[in-house]
Amino acid sequence: MQERKEKYDILAVVGPTACGKTSLAVDLALAIEGAEIISADSRQVYRGMDIGTGKDIAEYTRNGVTVPAHLLDIVDAGEKYNIFEYQRDFLSSYNNIKERGAFPIVCGGSGLYVESVLRGYRLLPVPENPELRASLEKKSLEELAGMLAQYKTLHNTTDVDSKKRAIRAIEIEEYYLTRPVEERSFPQLNALVVGVSVDRDVRRARISRRLRERLEQGMVDEARALLESGLTAEQLIYYGLEYKFLALYLTGAMAYEEMVRGLEIAIHQFAKRQMTWFRGMEKRGVEIRWADASMERALLVEQIKGMLYE
Repeated sequence: MQERKEKYDILAVVGPTACGKTSLAVDLALAIEGAEIISADSRQVYRGMDIGTGKDIAEYTRNGVTVPAHLLDIVDAGEKYNIFEYQRDFLSSYNNIKERGAFPIVCGGSGLYVESVLRGYRLLPVPENPELRASLEKKSLEELAGMLAQYKTLHNTTDVDSKKRAIRAIEIEEYYLTRPVEERSFPQLNALVVGVSVDRDVRRARISRRLRERLEQGMVDEARALLESGLTAEQLIYYGLEYKFLALYLTGAMAYEEMVRGLEIAIHQFAKRQMTWFRGMEKRGVEIRWADASMERALLVEQIKGMLYE
């Protein structure tokens, strides 16, 4: 393969749900010789959770050519995957891609995951604390969220939509308070970060349309199959958003139309939180070059390639 001339180590494509970032990342990968994608999605790591997470595997193939994608389907549904494990797996994929002379594109909407690798967070694997968990279990989600807000460094405020997530976040913060952060090697990446910008009304319309499409594609059946495979409703609820609402519907705690309406609202709110995170990344020193999603795709790809090689 010819010598690469990019001025950056990696290209990152970020943005809120339904902005079209995966499609753009694939188009960019096809336009950049030897490019491969590393997913930065906290739920697309799970096997059997395809429709609900918007995995859109078909997106990675264009005209019979499939772009290699890393960190999809690497953990069994029911397990818990964390930011420490993501950093480890990201670094393994990144080094593998670089060693083969290929070029990495990280793409996803999980802001914490993206920021942890672009800013080289040094994190400790946090073990479970049964005593702390027992003391928190009787508290309401609102009380847990209030406790979490008191920490100087929040683990992840974008996904605290269940008690289990909130308790885990507090568990992590408590662990960090009493232990120094482990000094471990993580490369400082020179990244070109492109944010996919989409008009708010357009984004809302896309979210609503995608939800209807996923329901038609069998999202309810996917969740039912996960329950039938041995997962509990509580385990599904842990994964939040789609799986939380689907679990409530399938266990009779929520009517179908109530589930659809509630889920649609929750996804809109989630997209807003994603944008808040990315704006926060900018304030924390990550330069994001915002690209207009409504631009003609070929022109947009050429524009971003121009940034990469400038």
